[in-house]
Amino acid sequence: MVTNSNLHYHIIKGIIENGFATTIDQLADTLNAGKQEVIKGLYELQEYHGVVLHPKEPKVWVIHPFSLAPTNFFVRSEKGEWWGNCAWCSLGIAALLKEDLKITTTIGGETKQIEINILNGAVQEKNLFVHFPISMKKAWDNVIYTCSNMLVFENEEQVNSWTRKHNIPKGDIQPIEKIWDFSKRWYGNHLNPEWTKWTVDDAKRIFKEFQLEGEIWNPGDSKERF
Repeated sequence: MVTNSNLHYHIIKGIIENGFATTIDQLADTLNAGKQEVIKGLYELQEYHGVVLHPKEPKVWVIHPFSLAPTNFFVRSEKGEWWGNCAWCSLGIAALLKEDLKITTTIGGETKQIEINILNGAVQEKNLFVHFPISMKKAWDNVIYTCSNMLVFENEEQVNSWTRKHNIPKGDIQPIEKIWDFSKRWYGNHLNPEWTKWTVDDAKRIFKEFQLEGEIWNPGDSKERF
């Protein structure tokens, strides 16, 4: 039987083990299901906001925190290599792997390359910040765009300059250590065969737990899973 939970679990597990998404045929074998049942399950998982498929085929493009297409965040450990969708997702990959790793990215998606090292469960580069310009209640309006704008900066002035230059509204700026701790909480259950998405009430509670406040962190009152 194909469910959101077991489909999500086996896709995430396959990406961690192989660096790329498990095929539909492989998922069908693993889940003892027909190919069409898996395809139907993938579209249902997308409707649930558990995966993003390519627009014209049932092929995984994004399953948070992983991207299956190149991004500005490259994650490498002794176990393998992956792309994260954004700063938050890249830290989420680290939270799932629970091992030392390196995230390579650029400041503001521009020319200055930096490394973020997670060693013994701690971020080593403490003087970095993550900018969240898109409100959480609008995150899934275009989740690829939302993720592509969650970038790393060295200080608030860089954020101010970046937002003026690209005509993108300034959002919330958070220290990377705080987002690392938040990512462990948010993504900690993603490799669970019984995984389900957070409800809006769950999201509100977790945001409050990590003192993530203001309009950017308002998920609205939707009944959909977050």
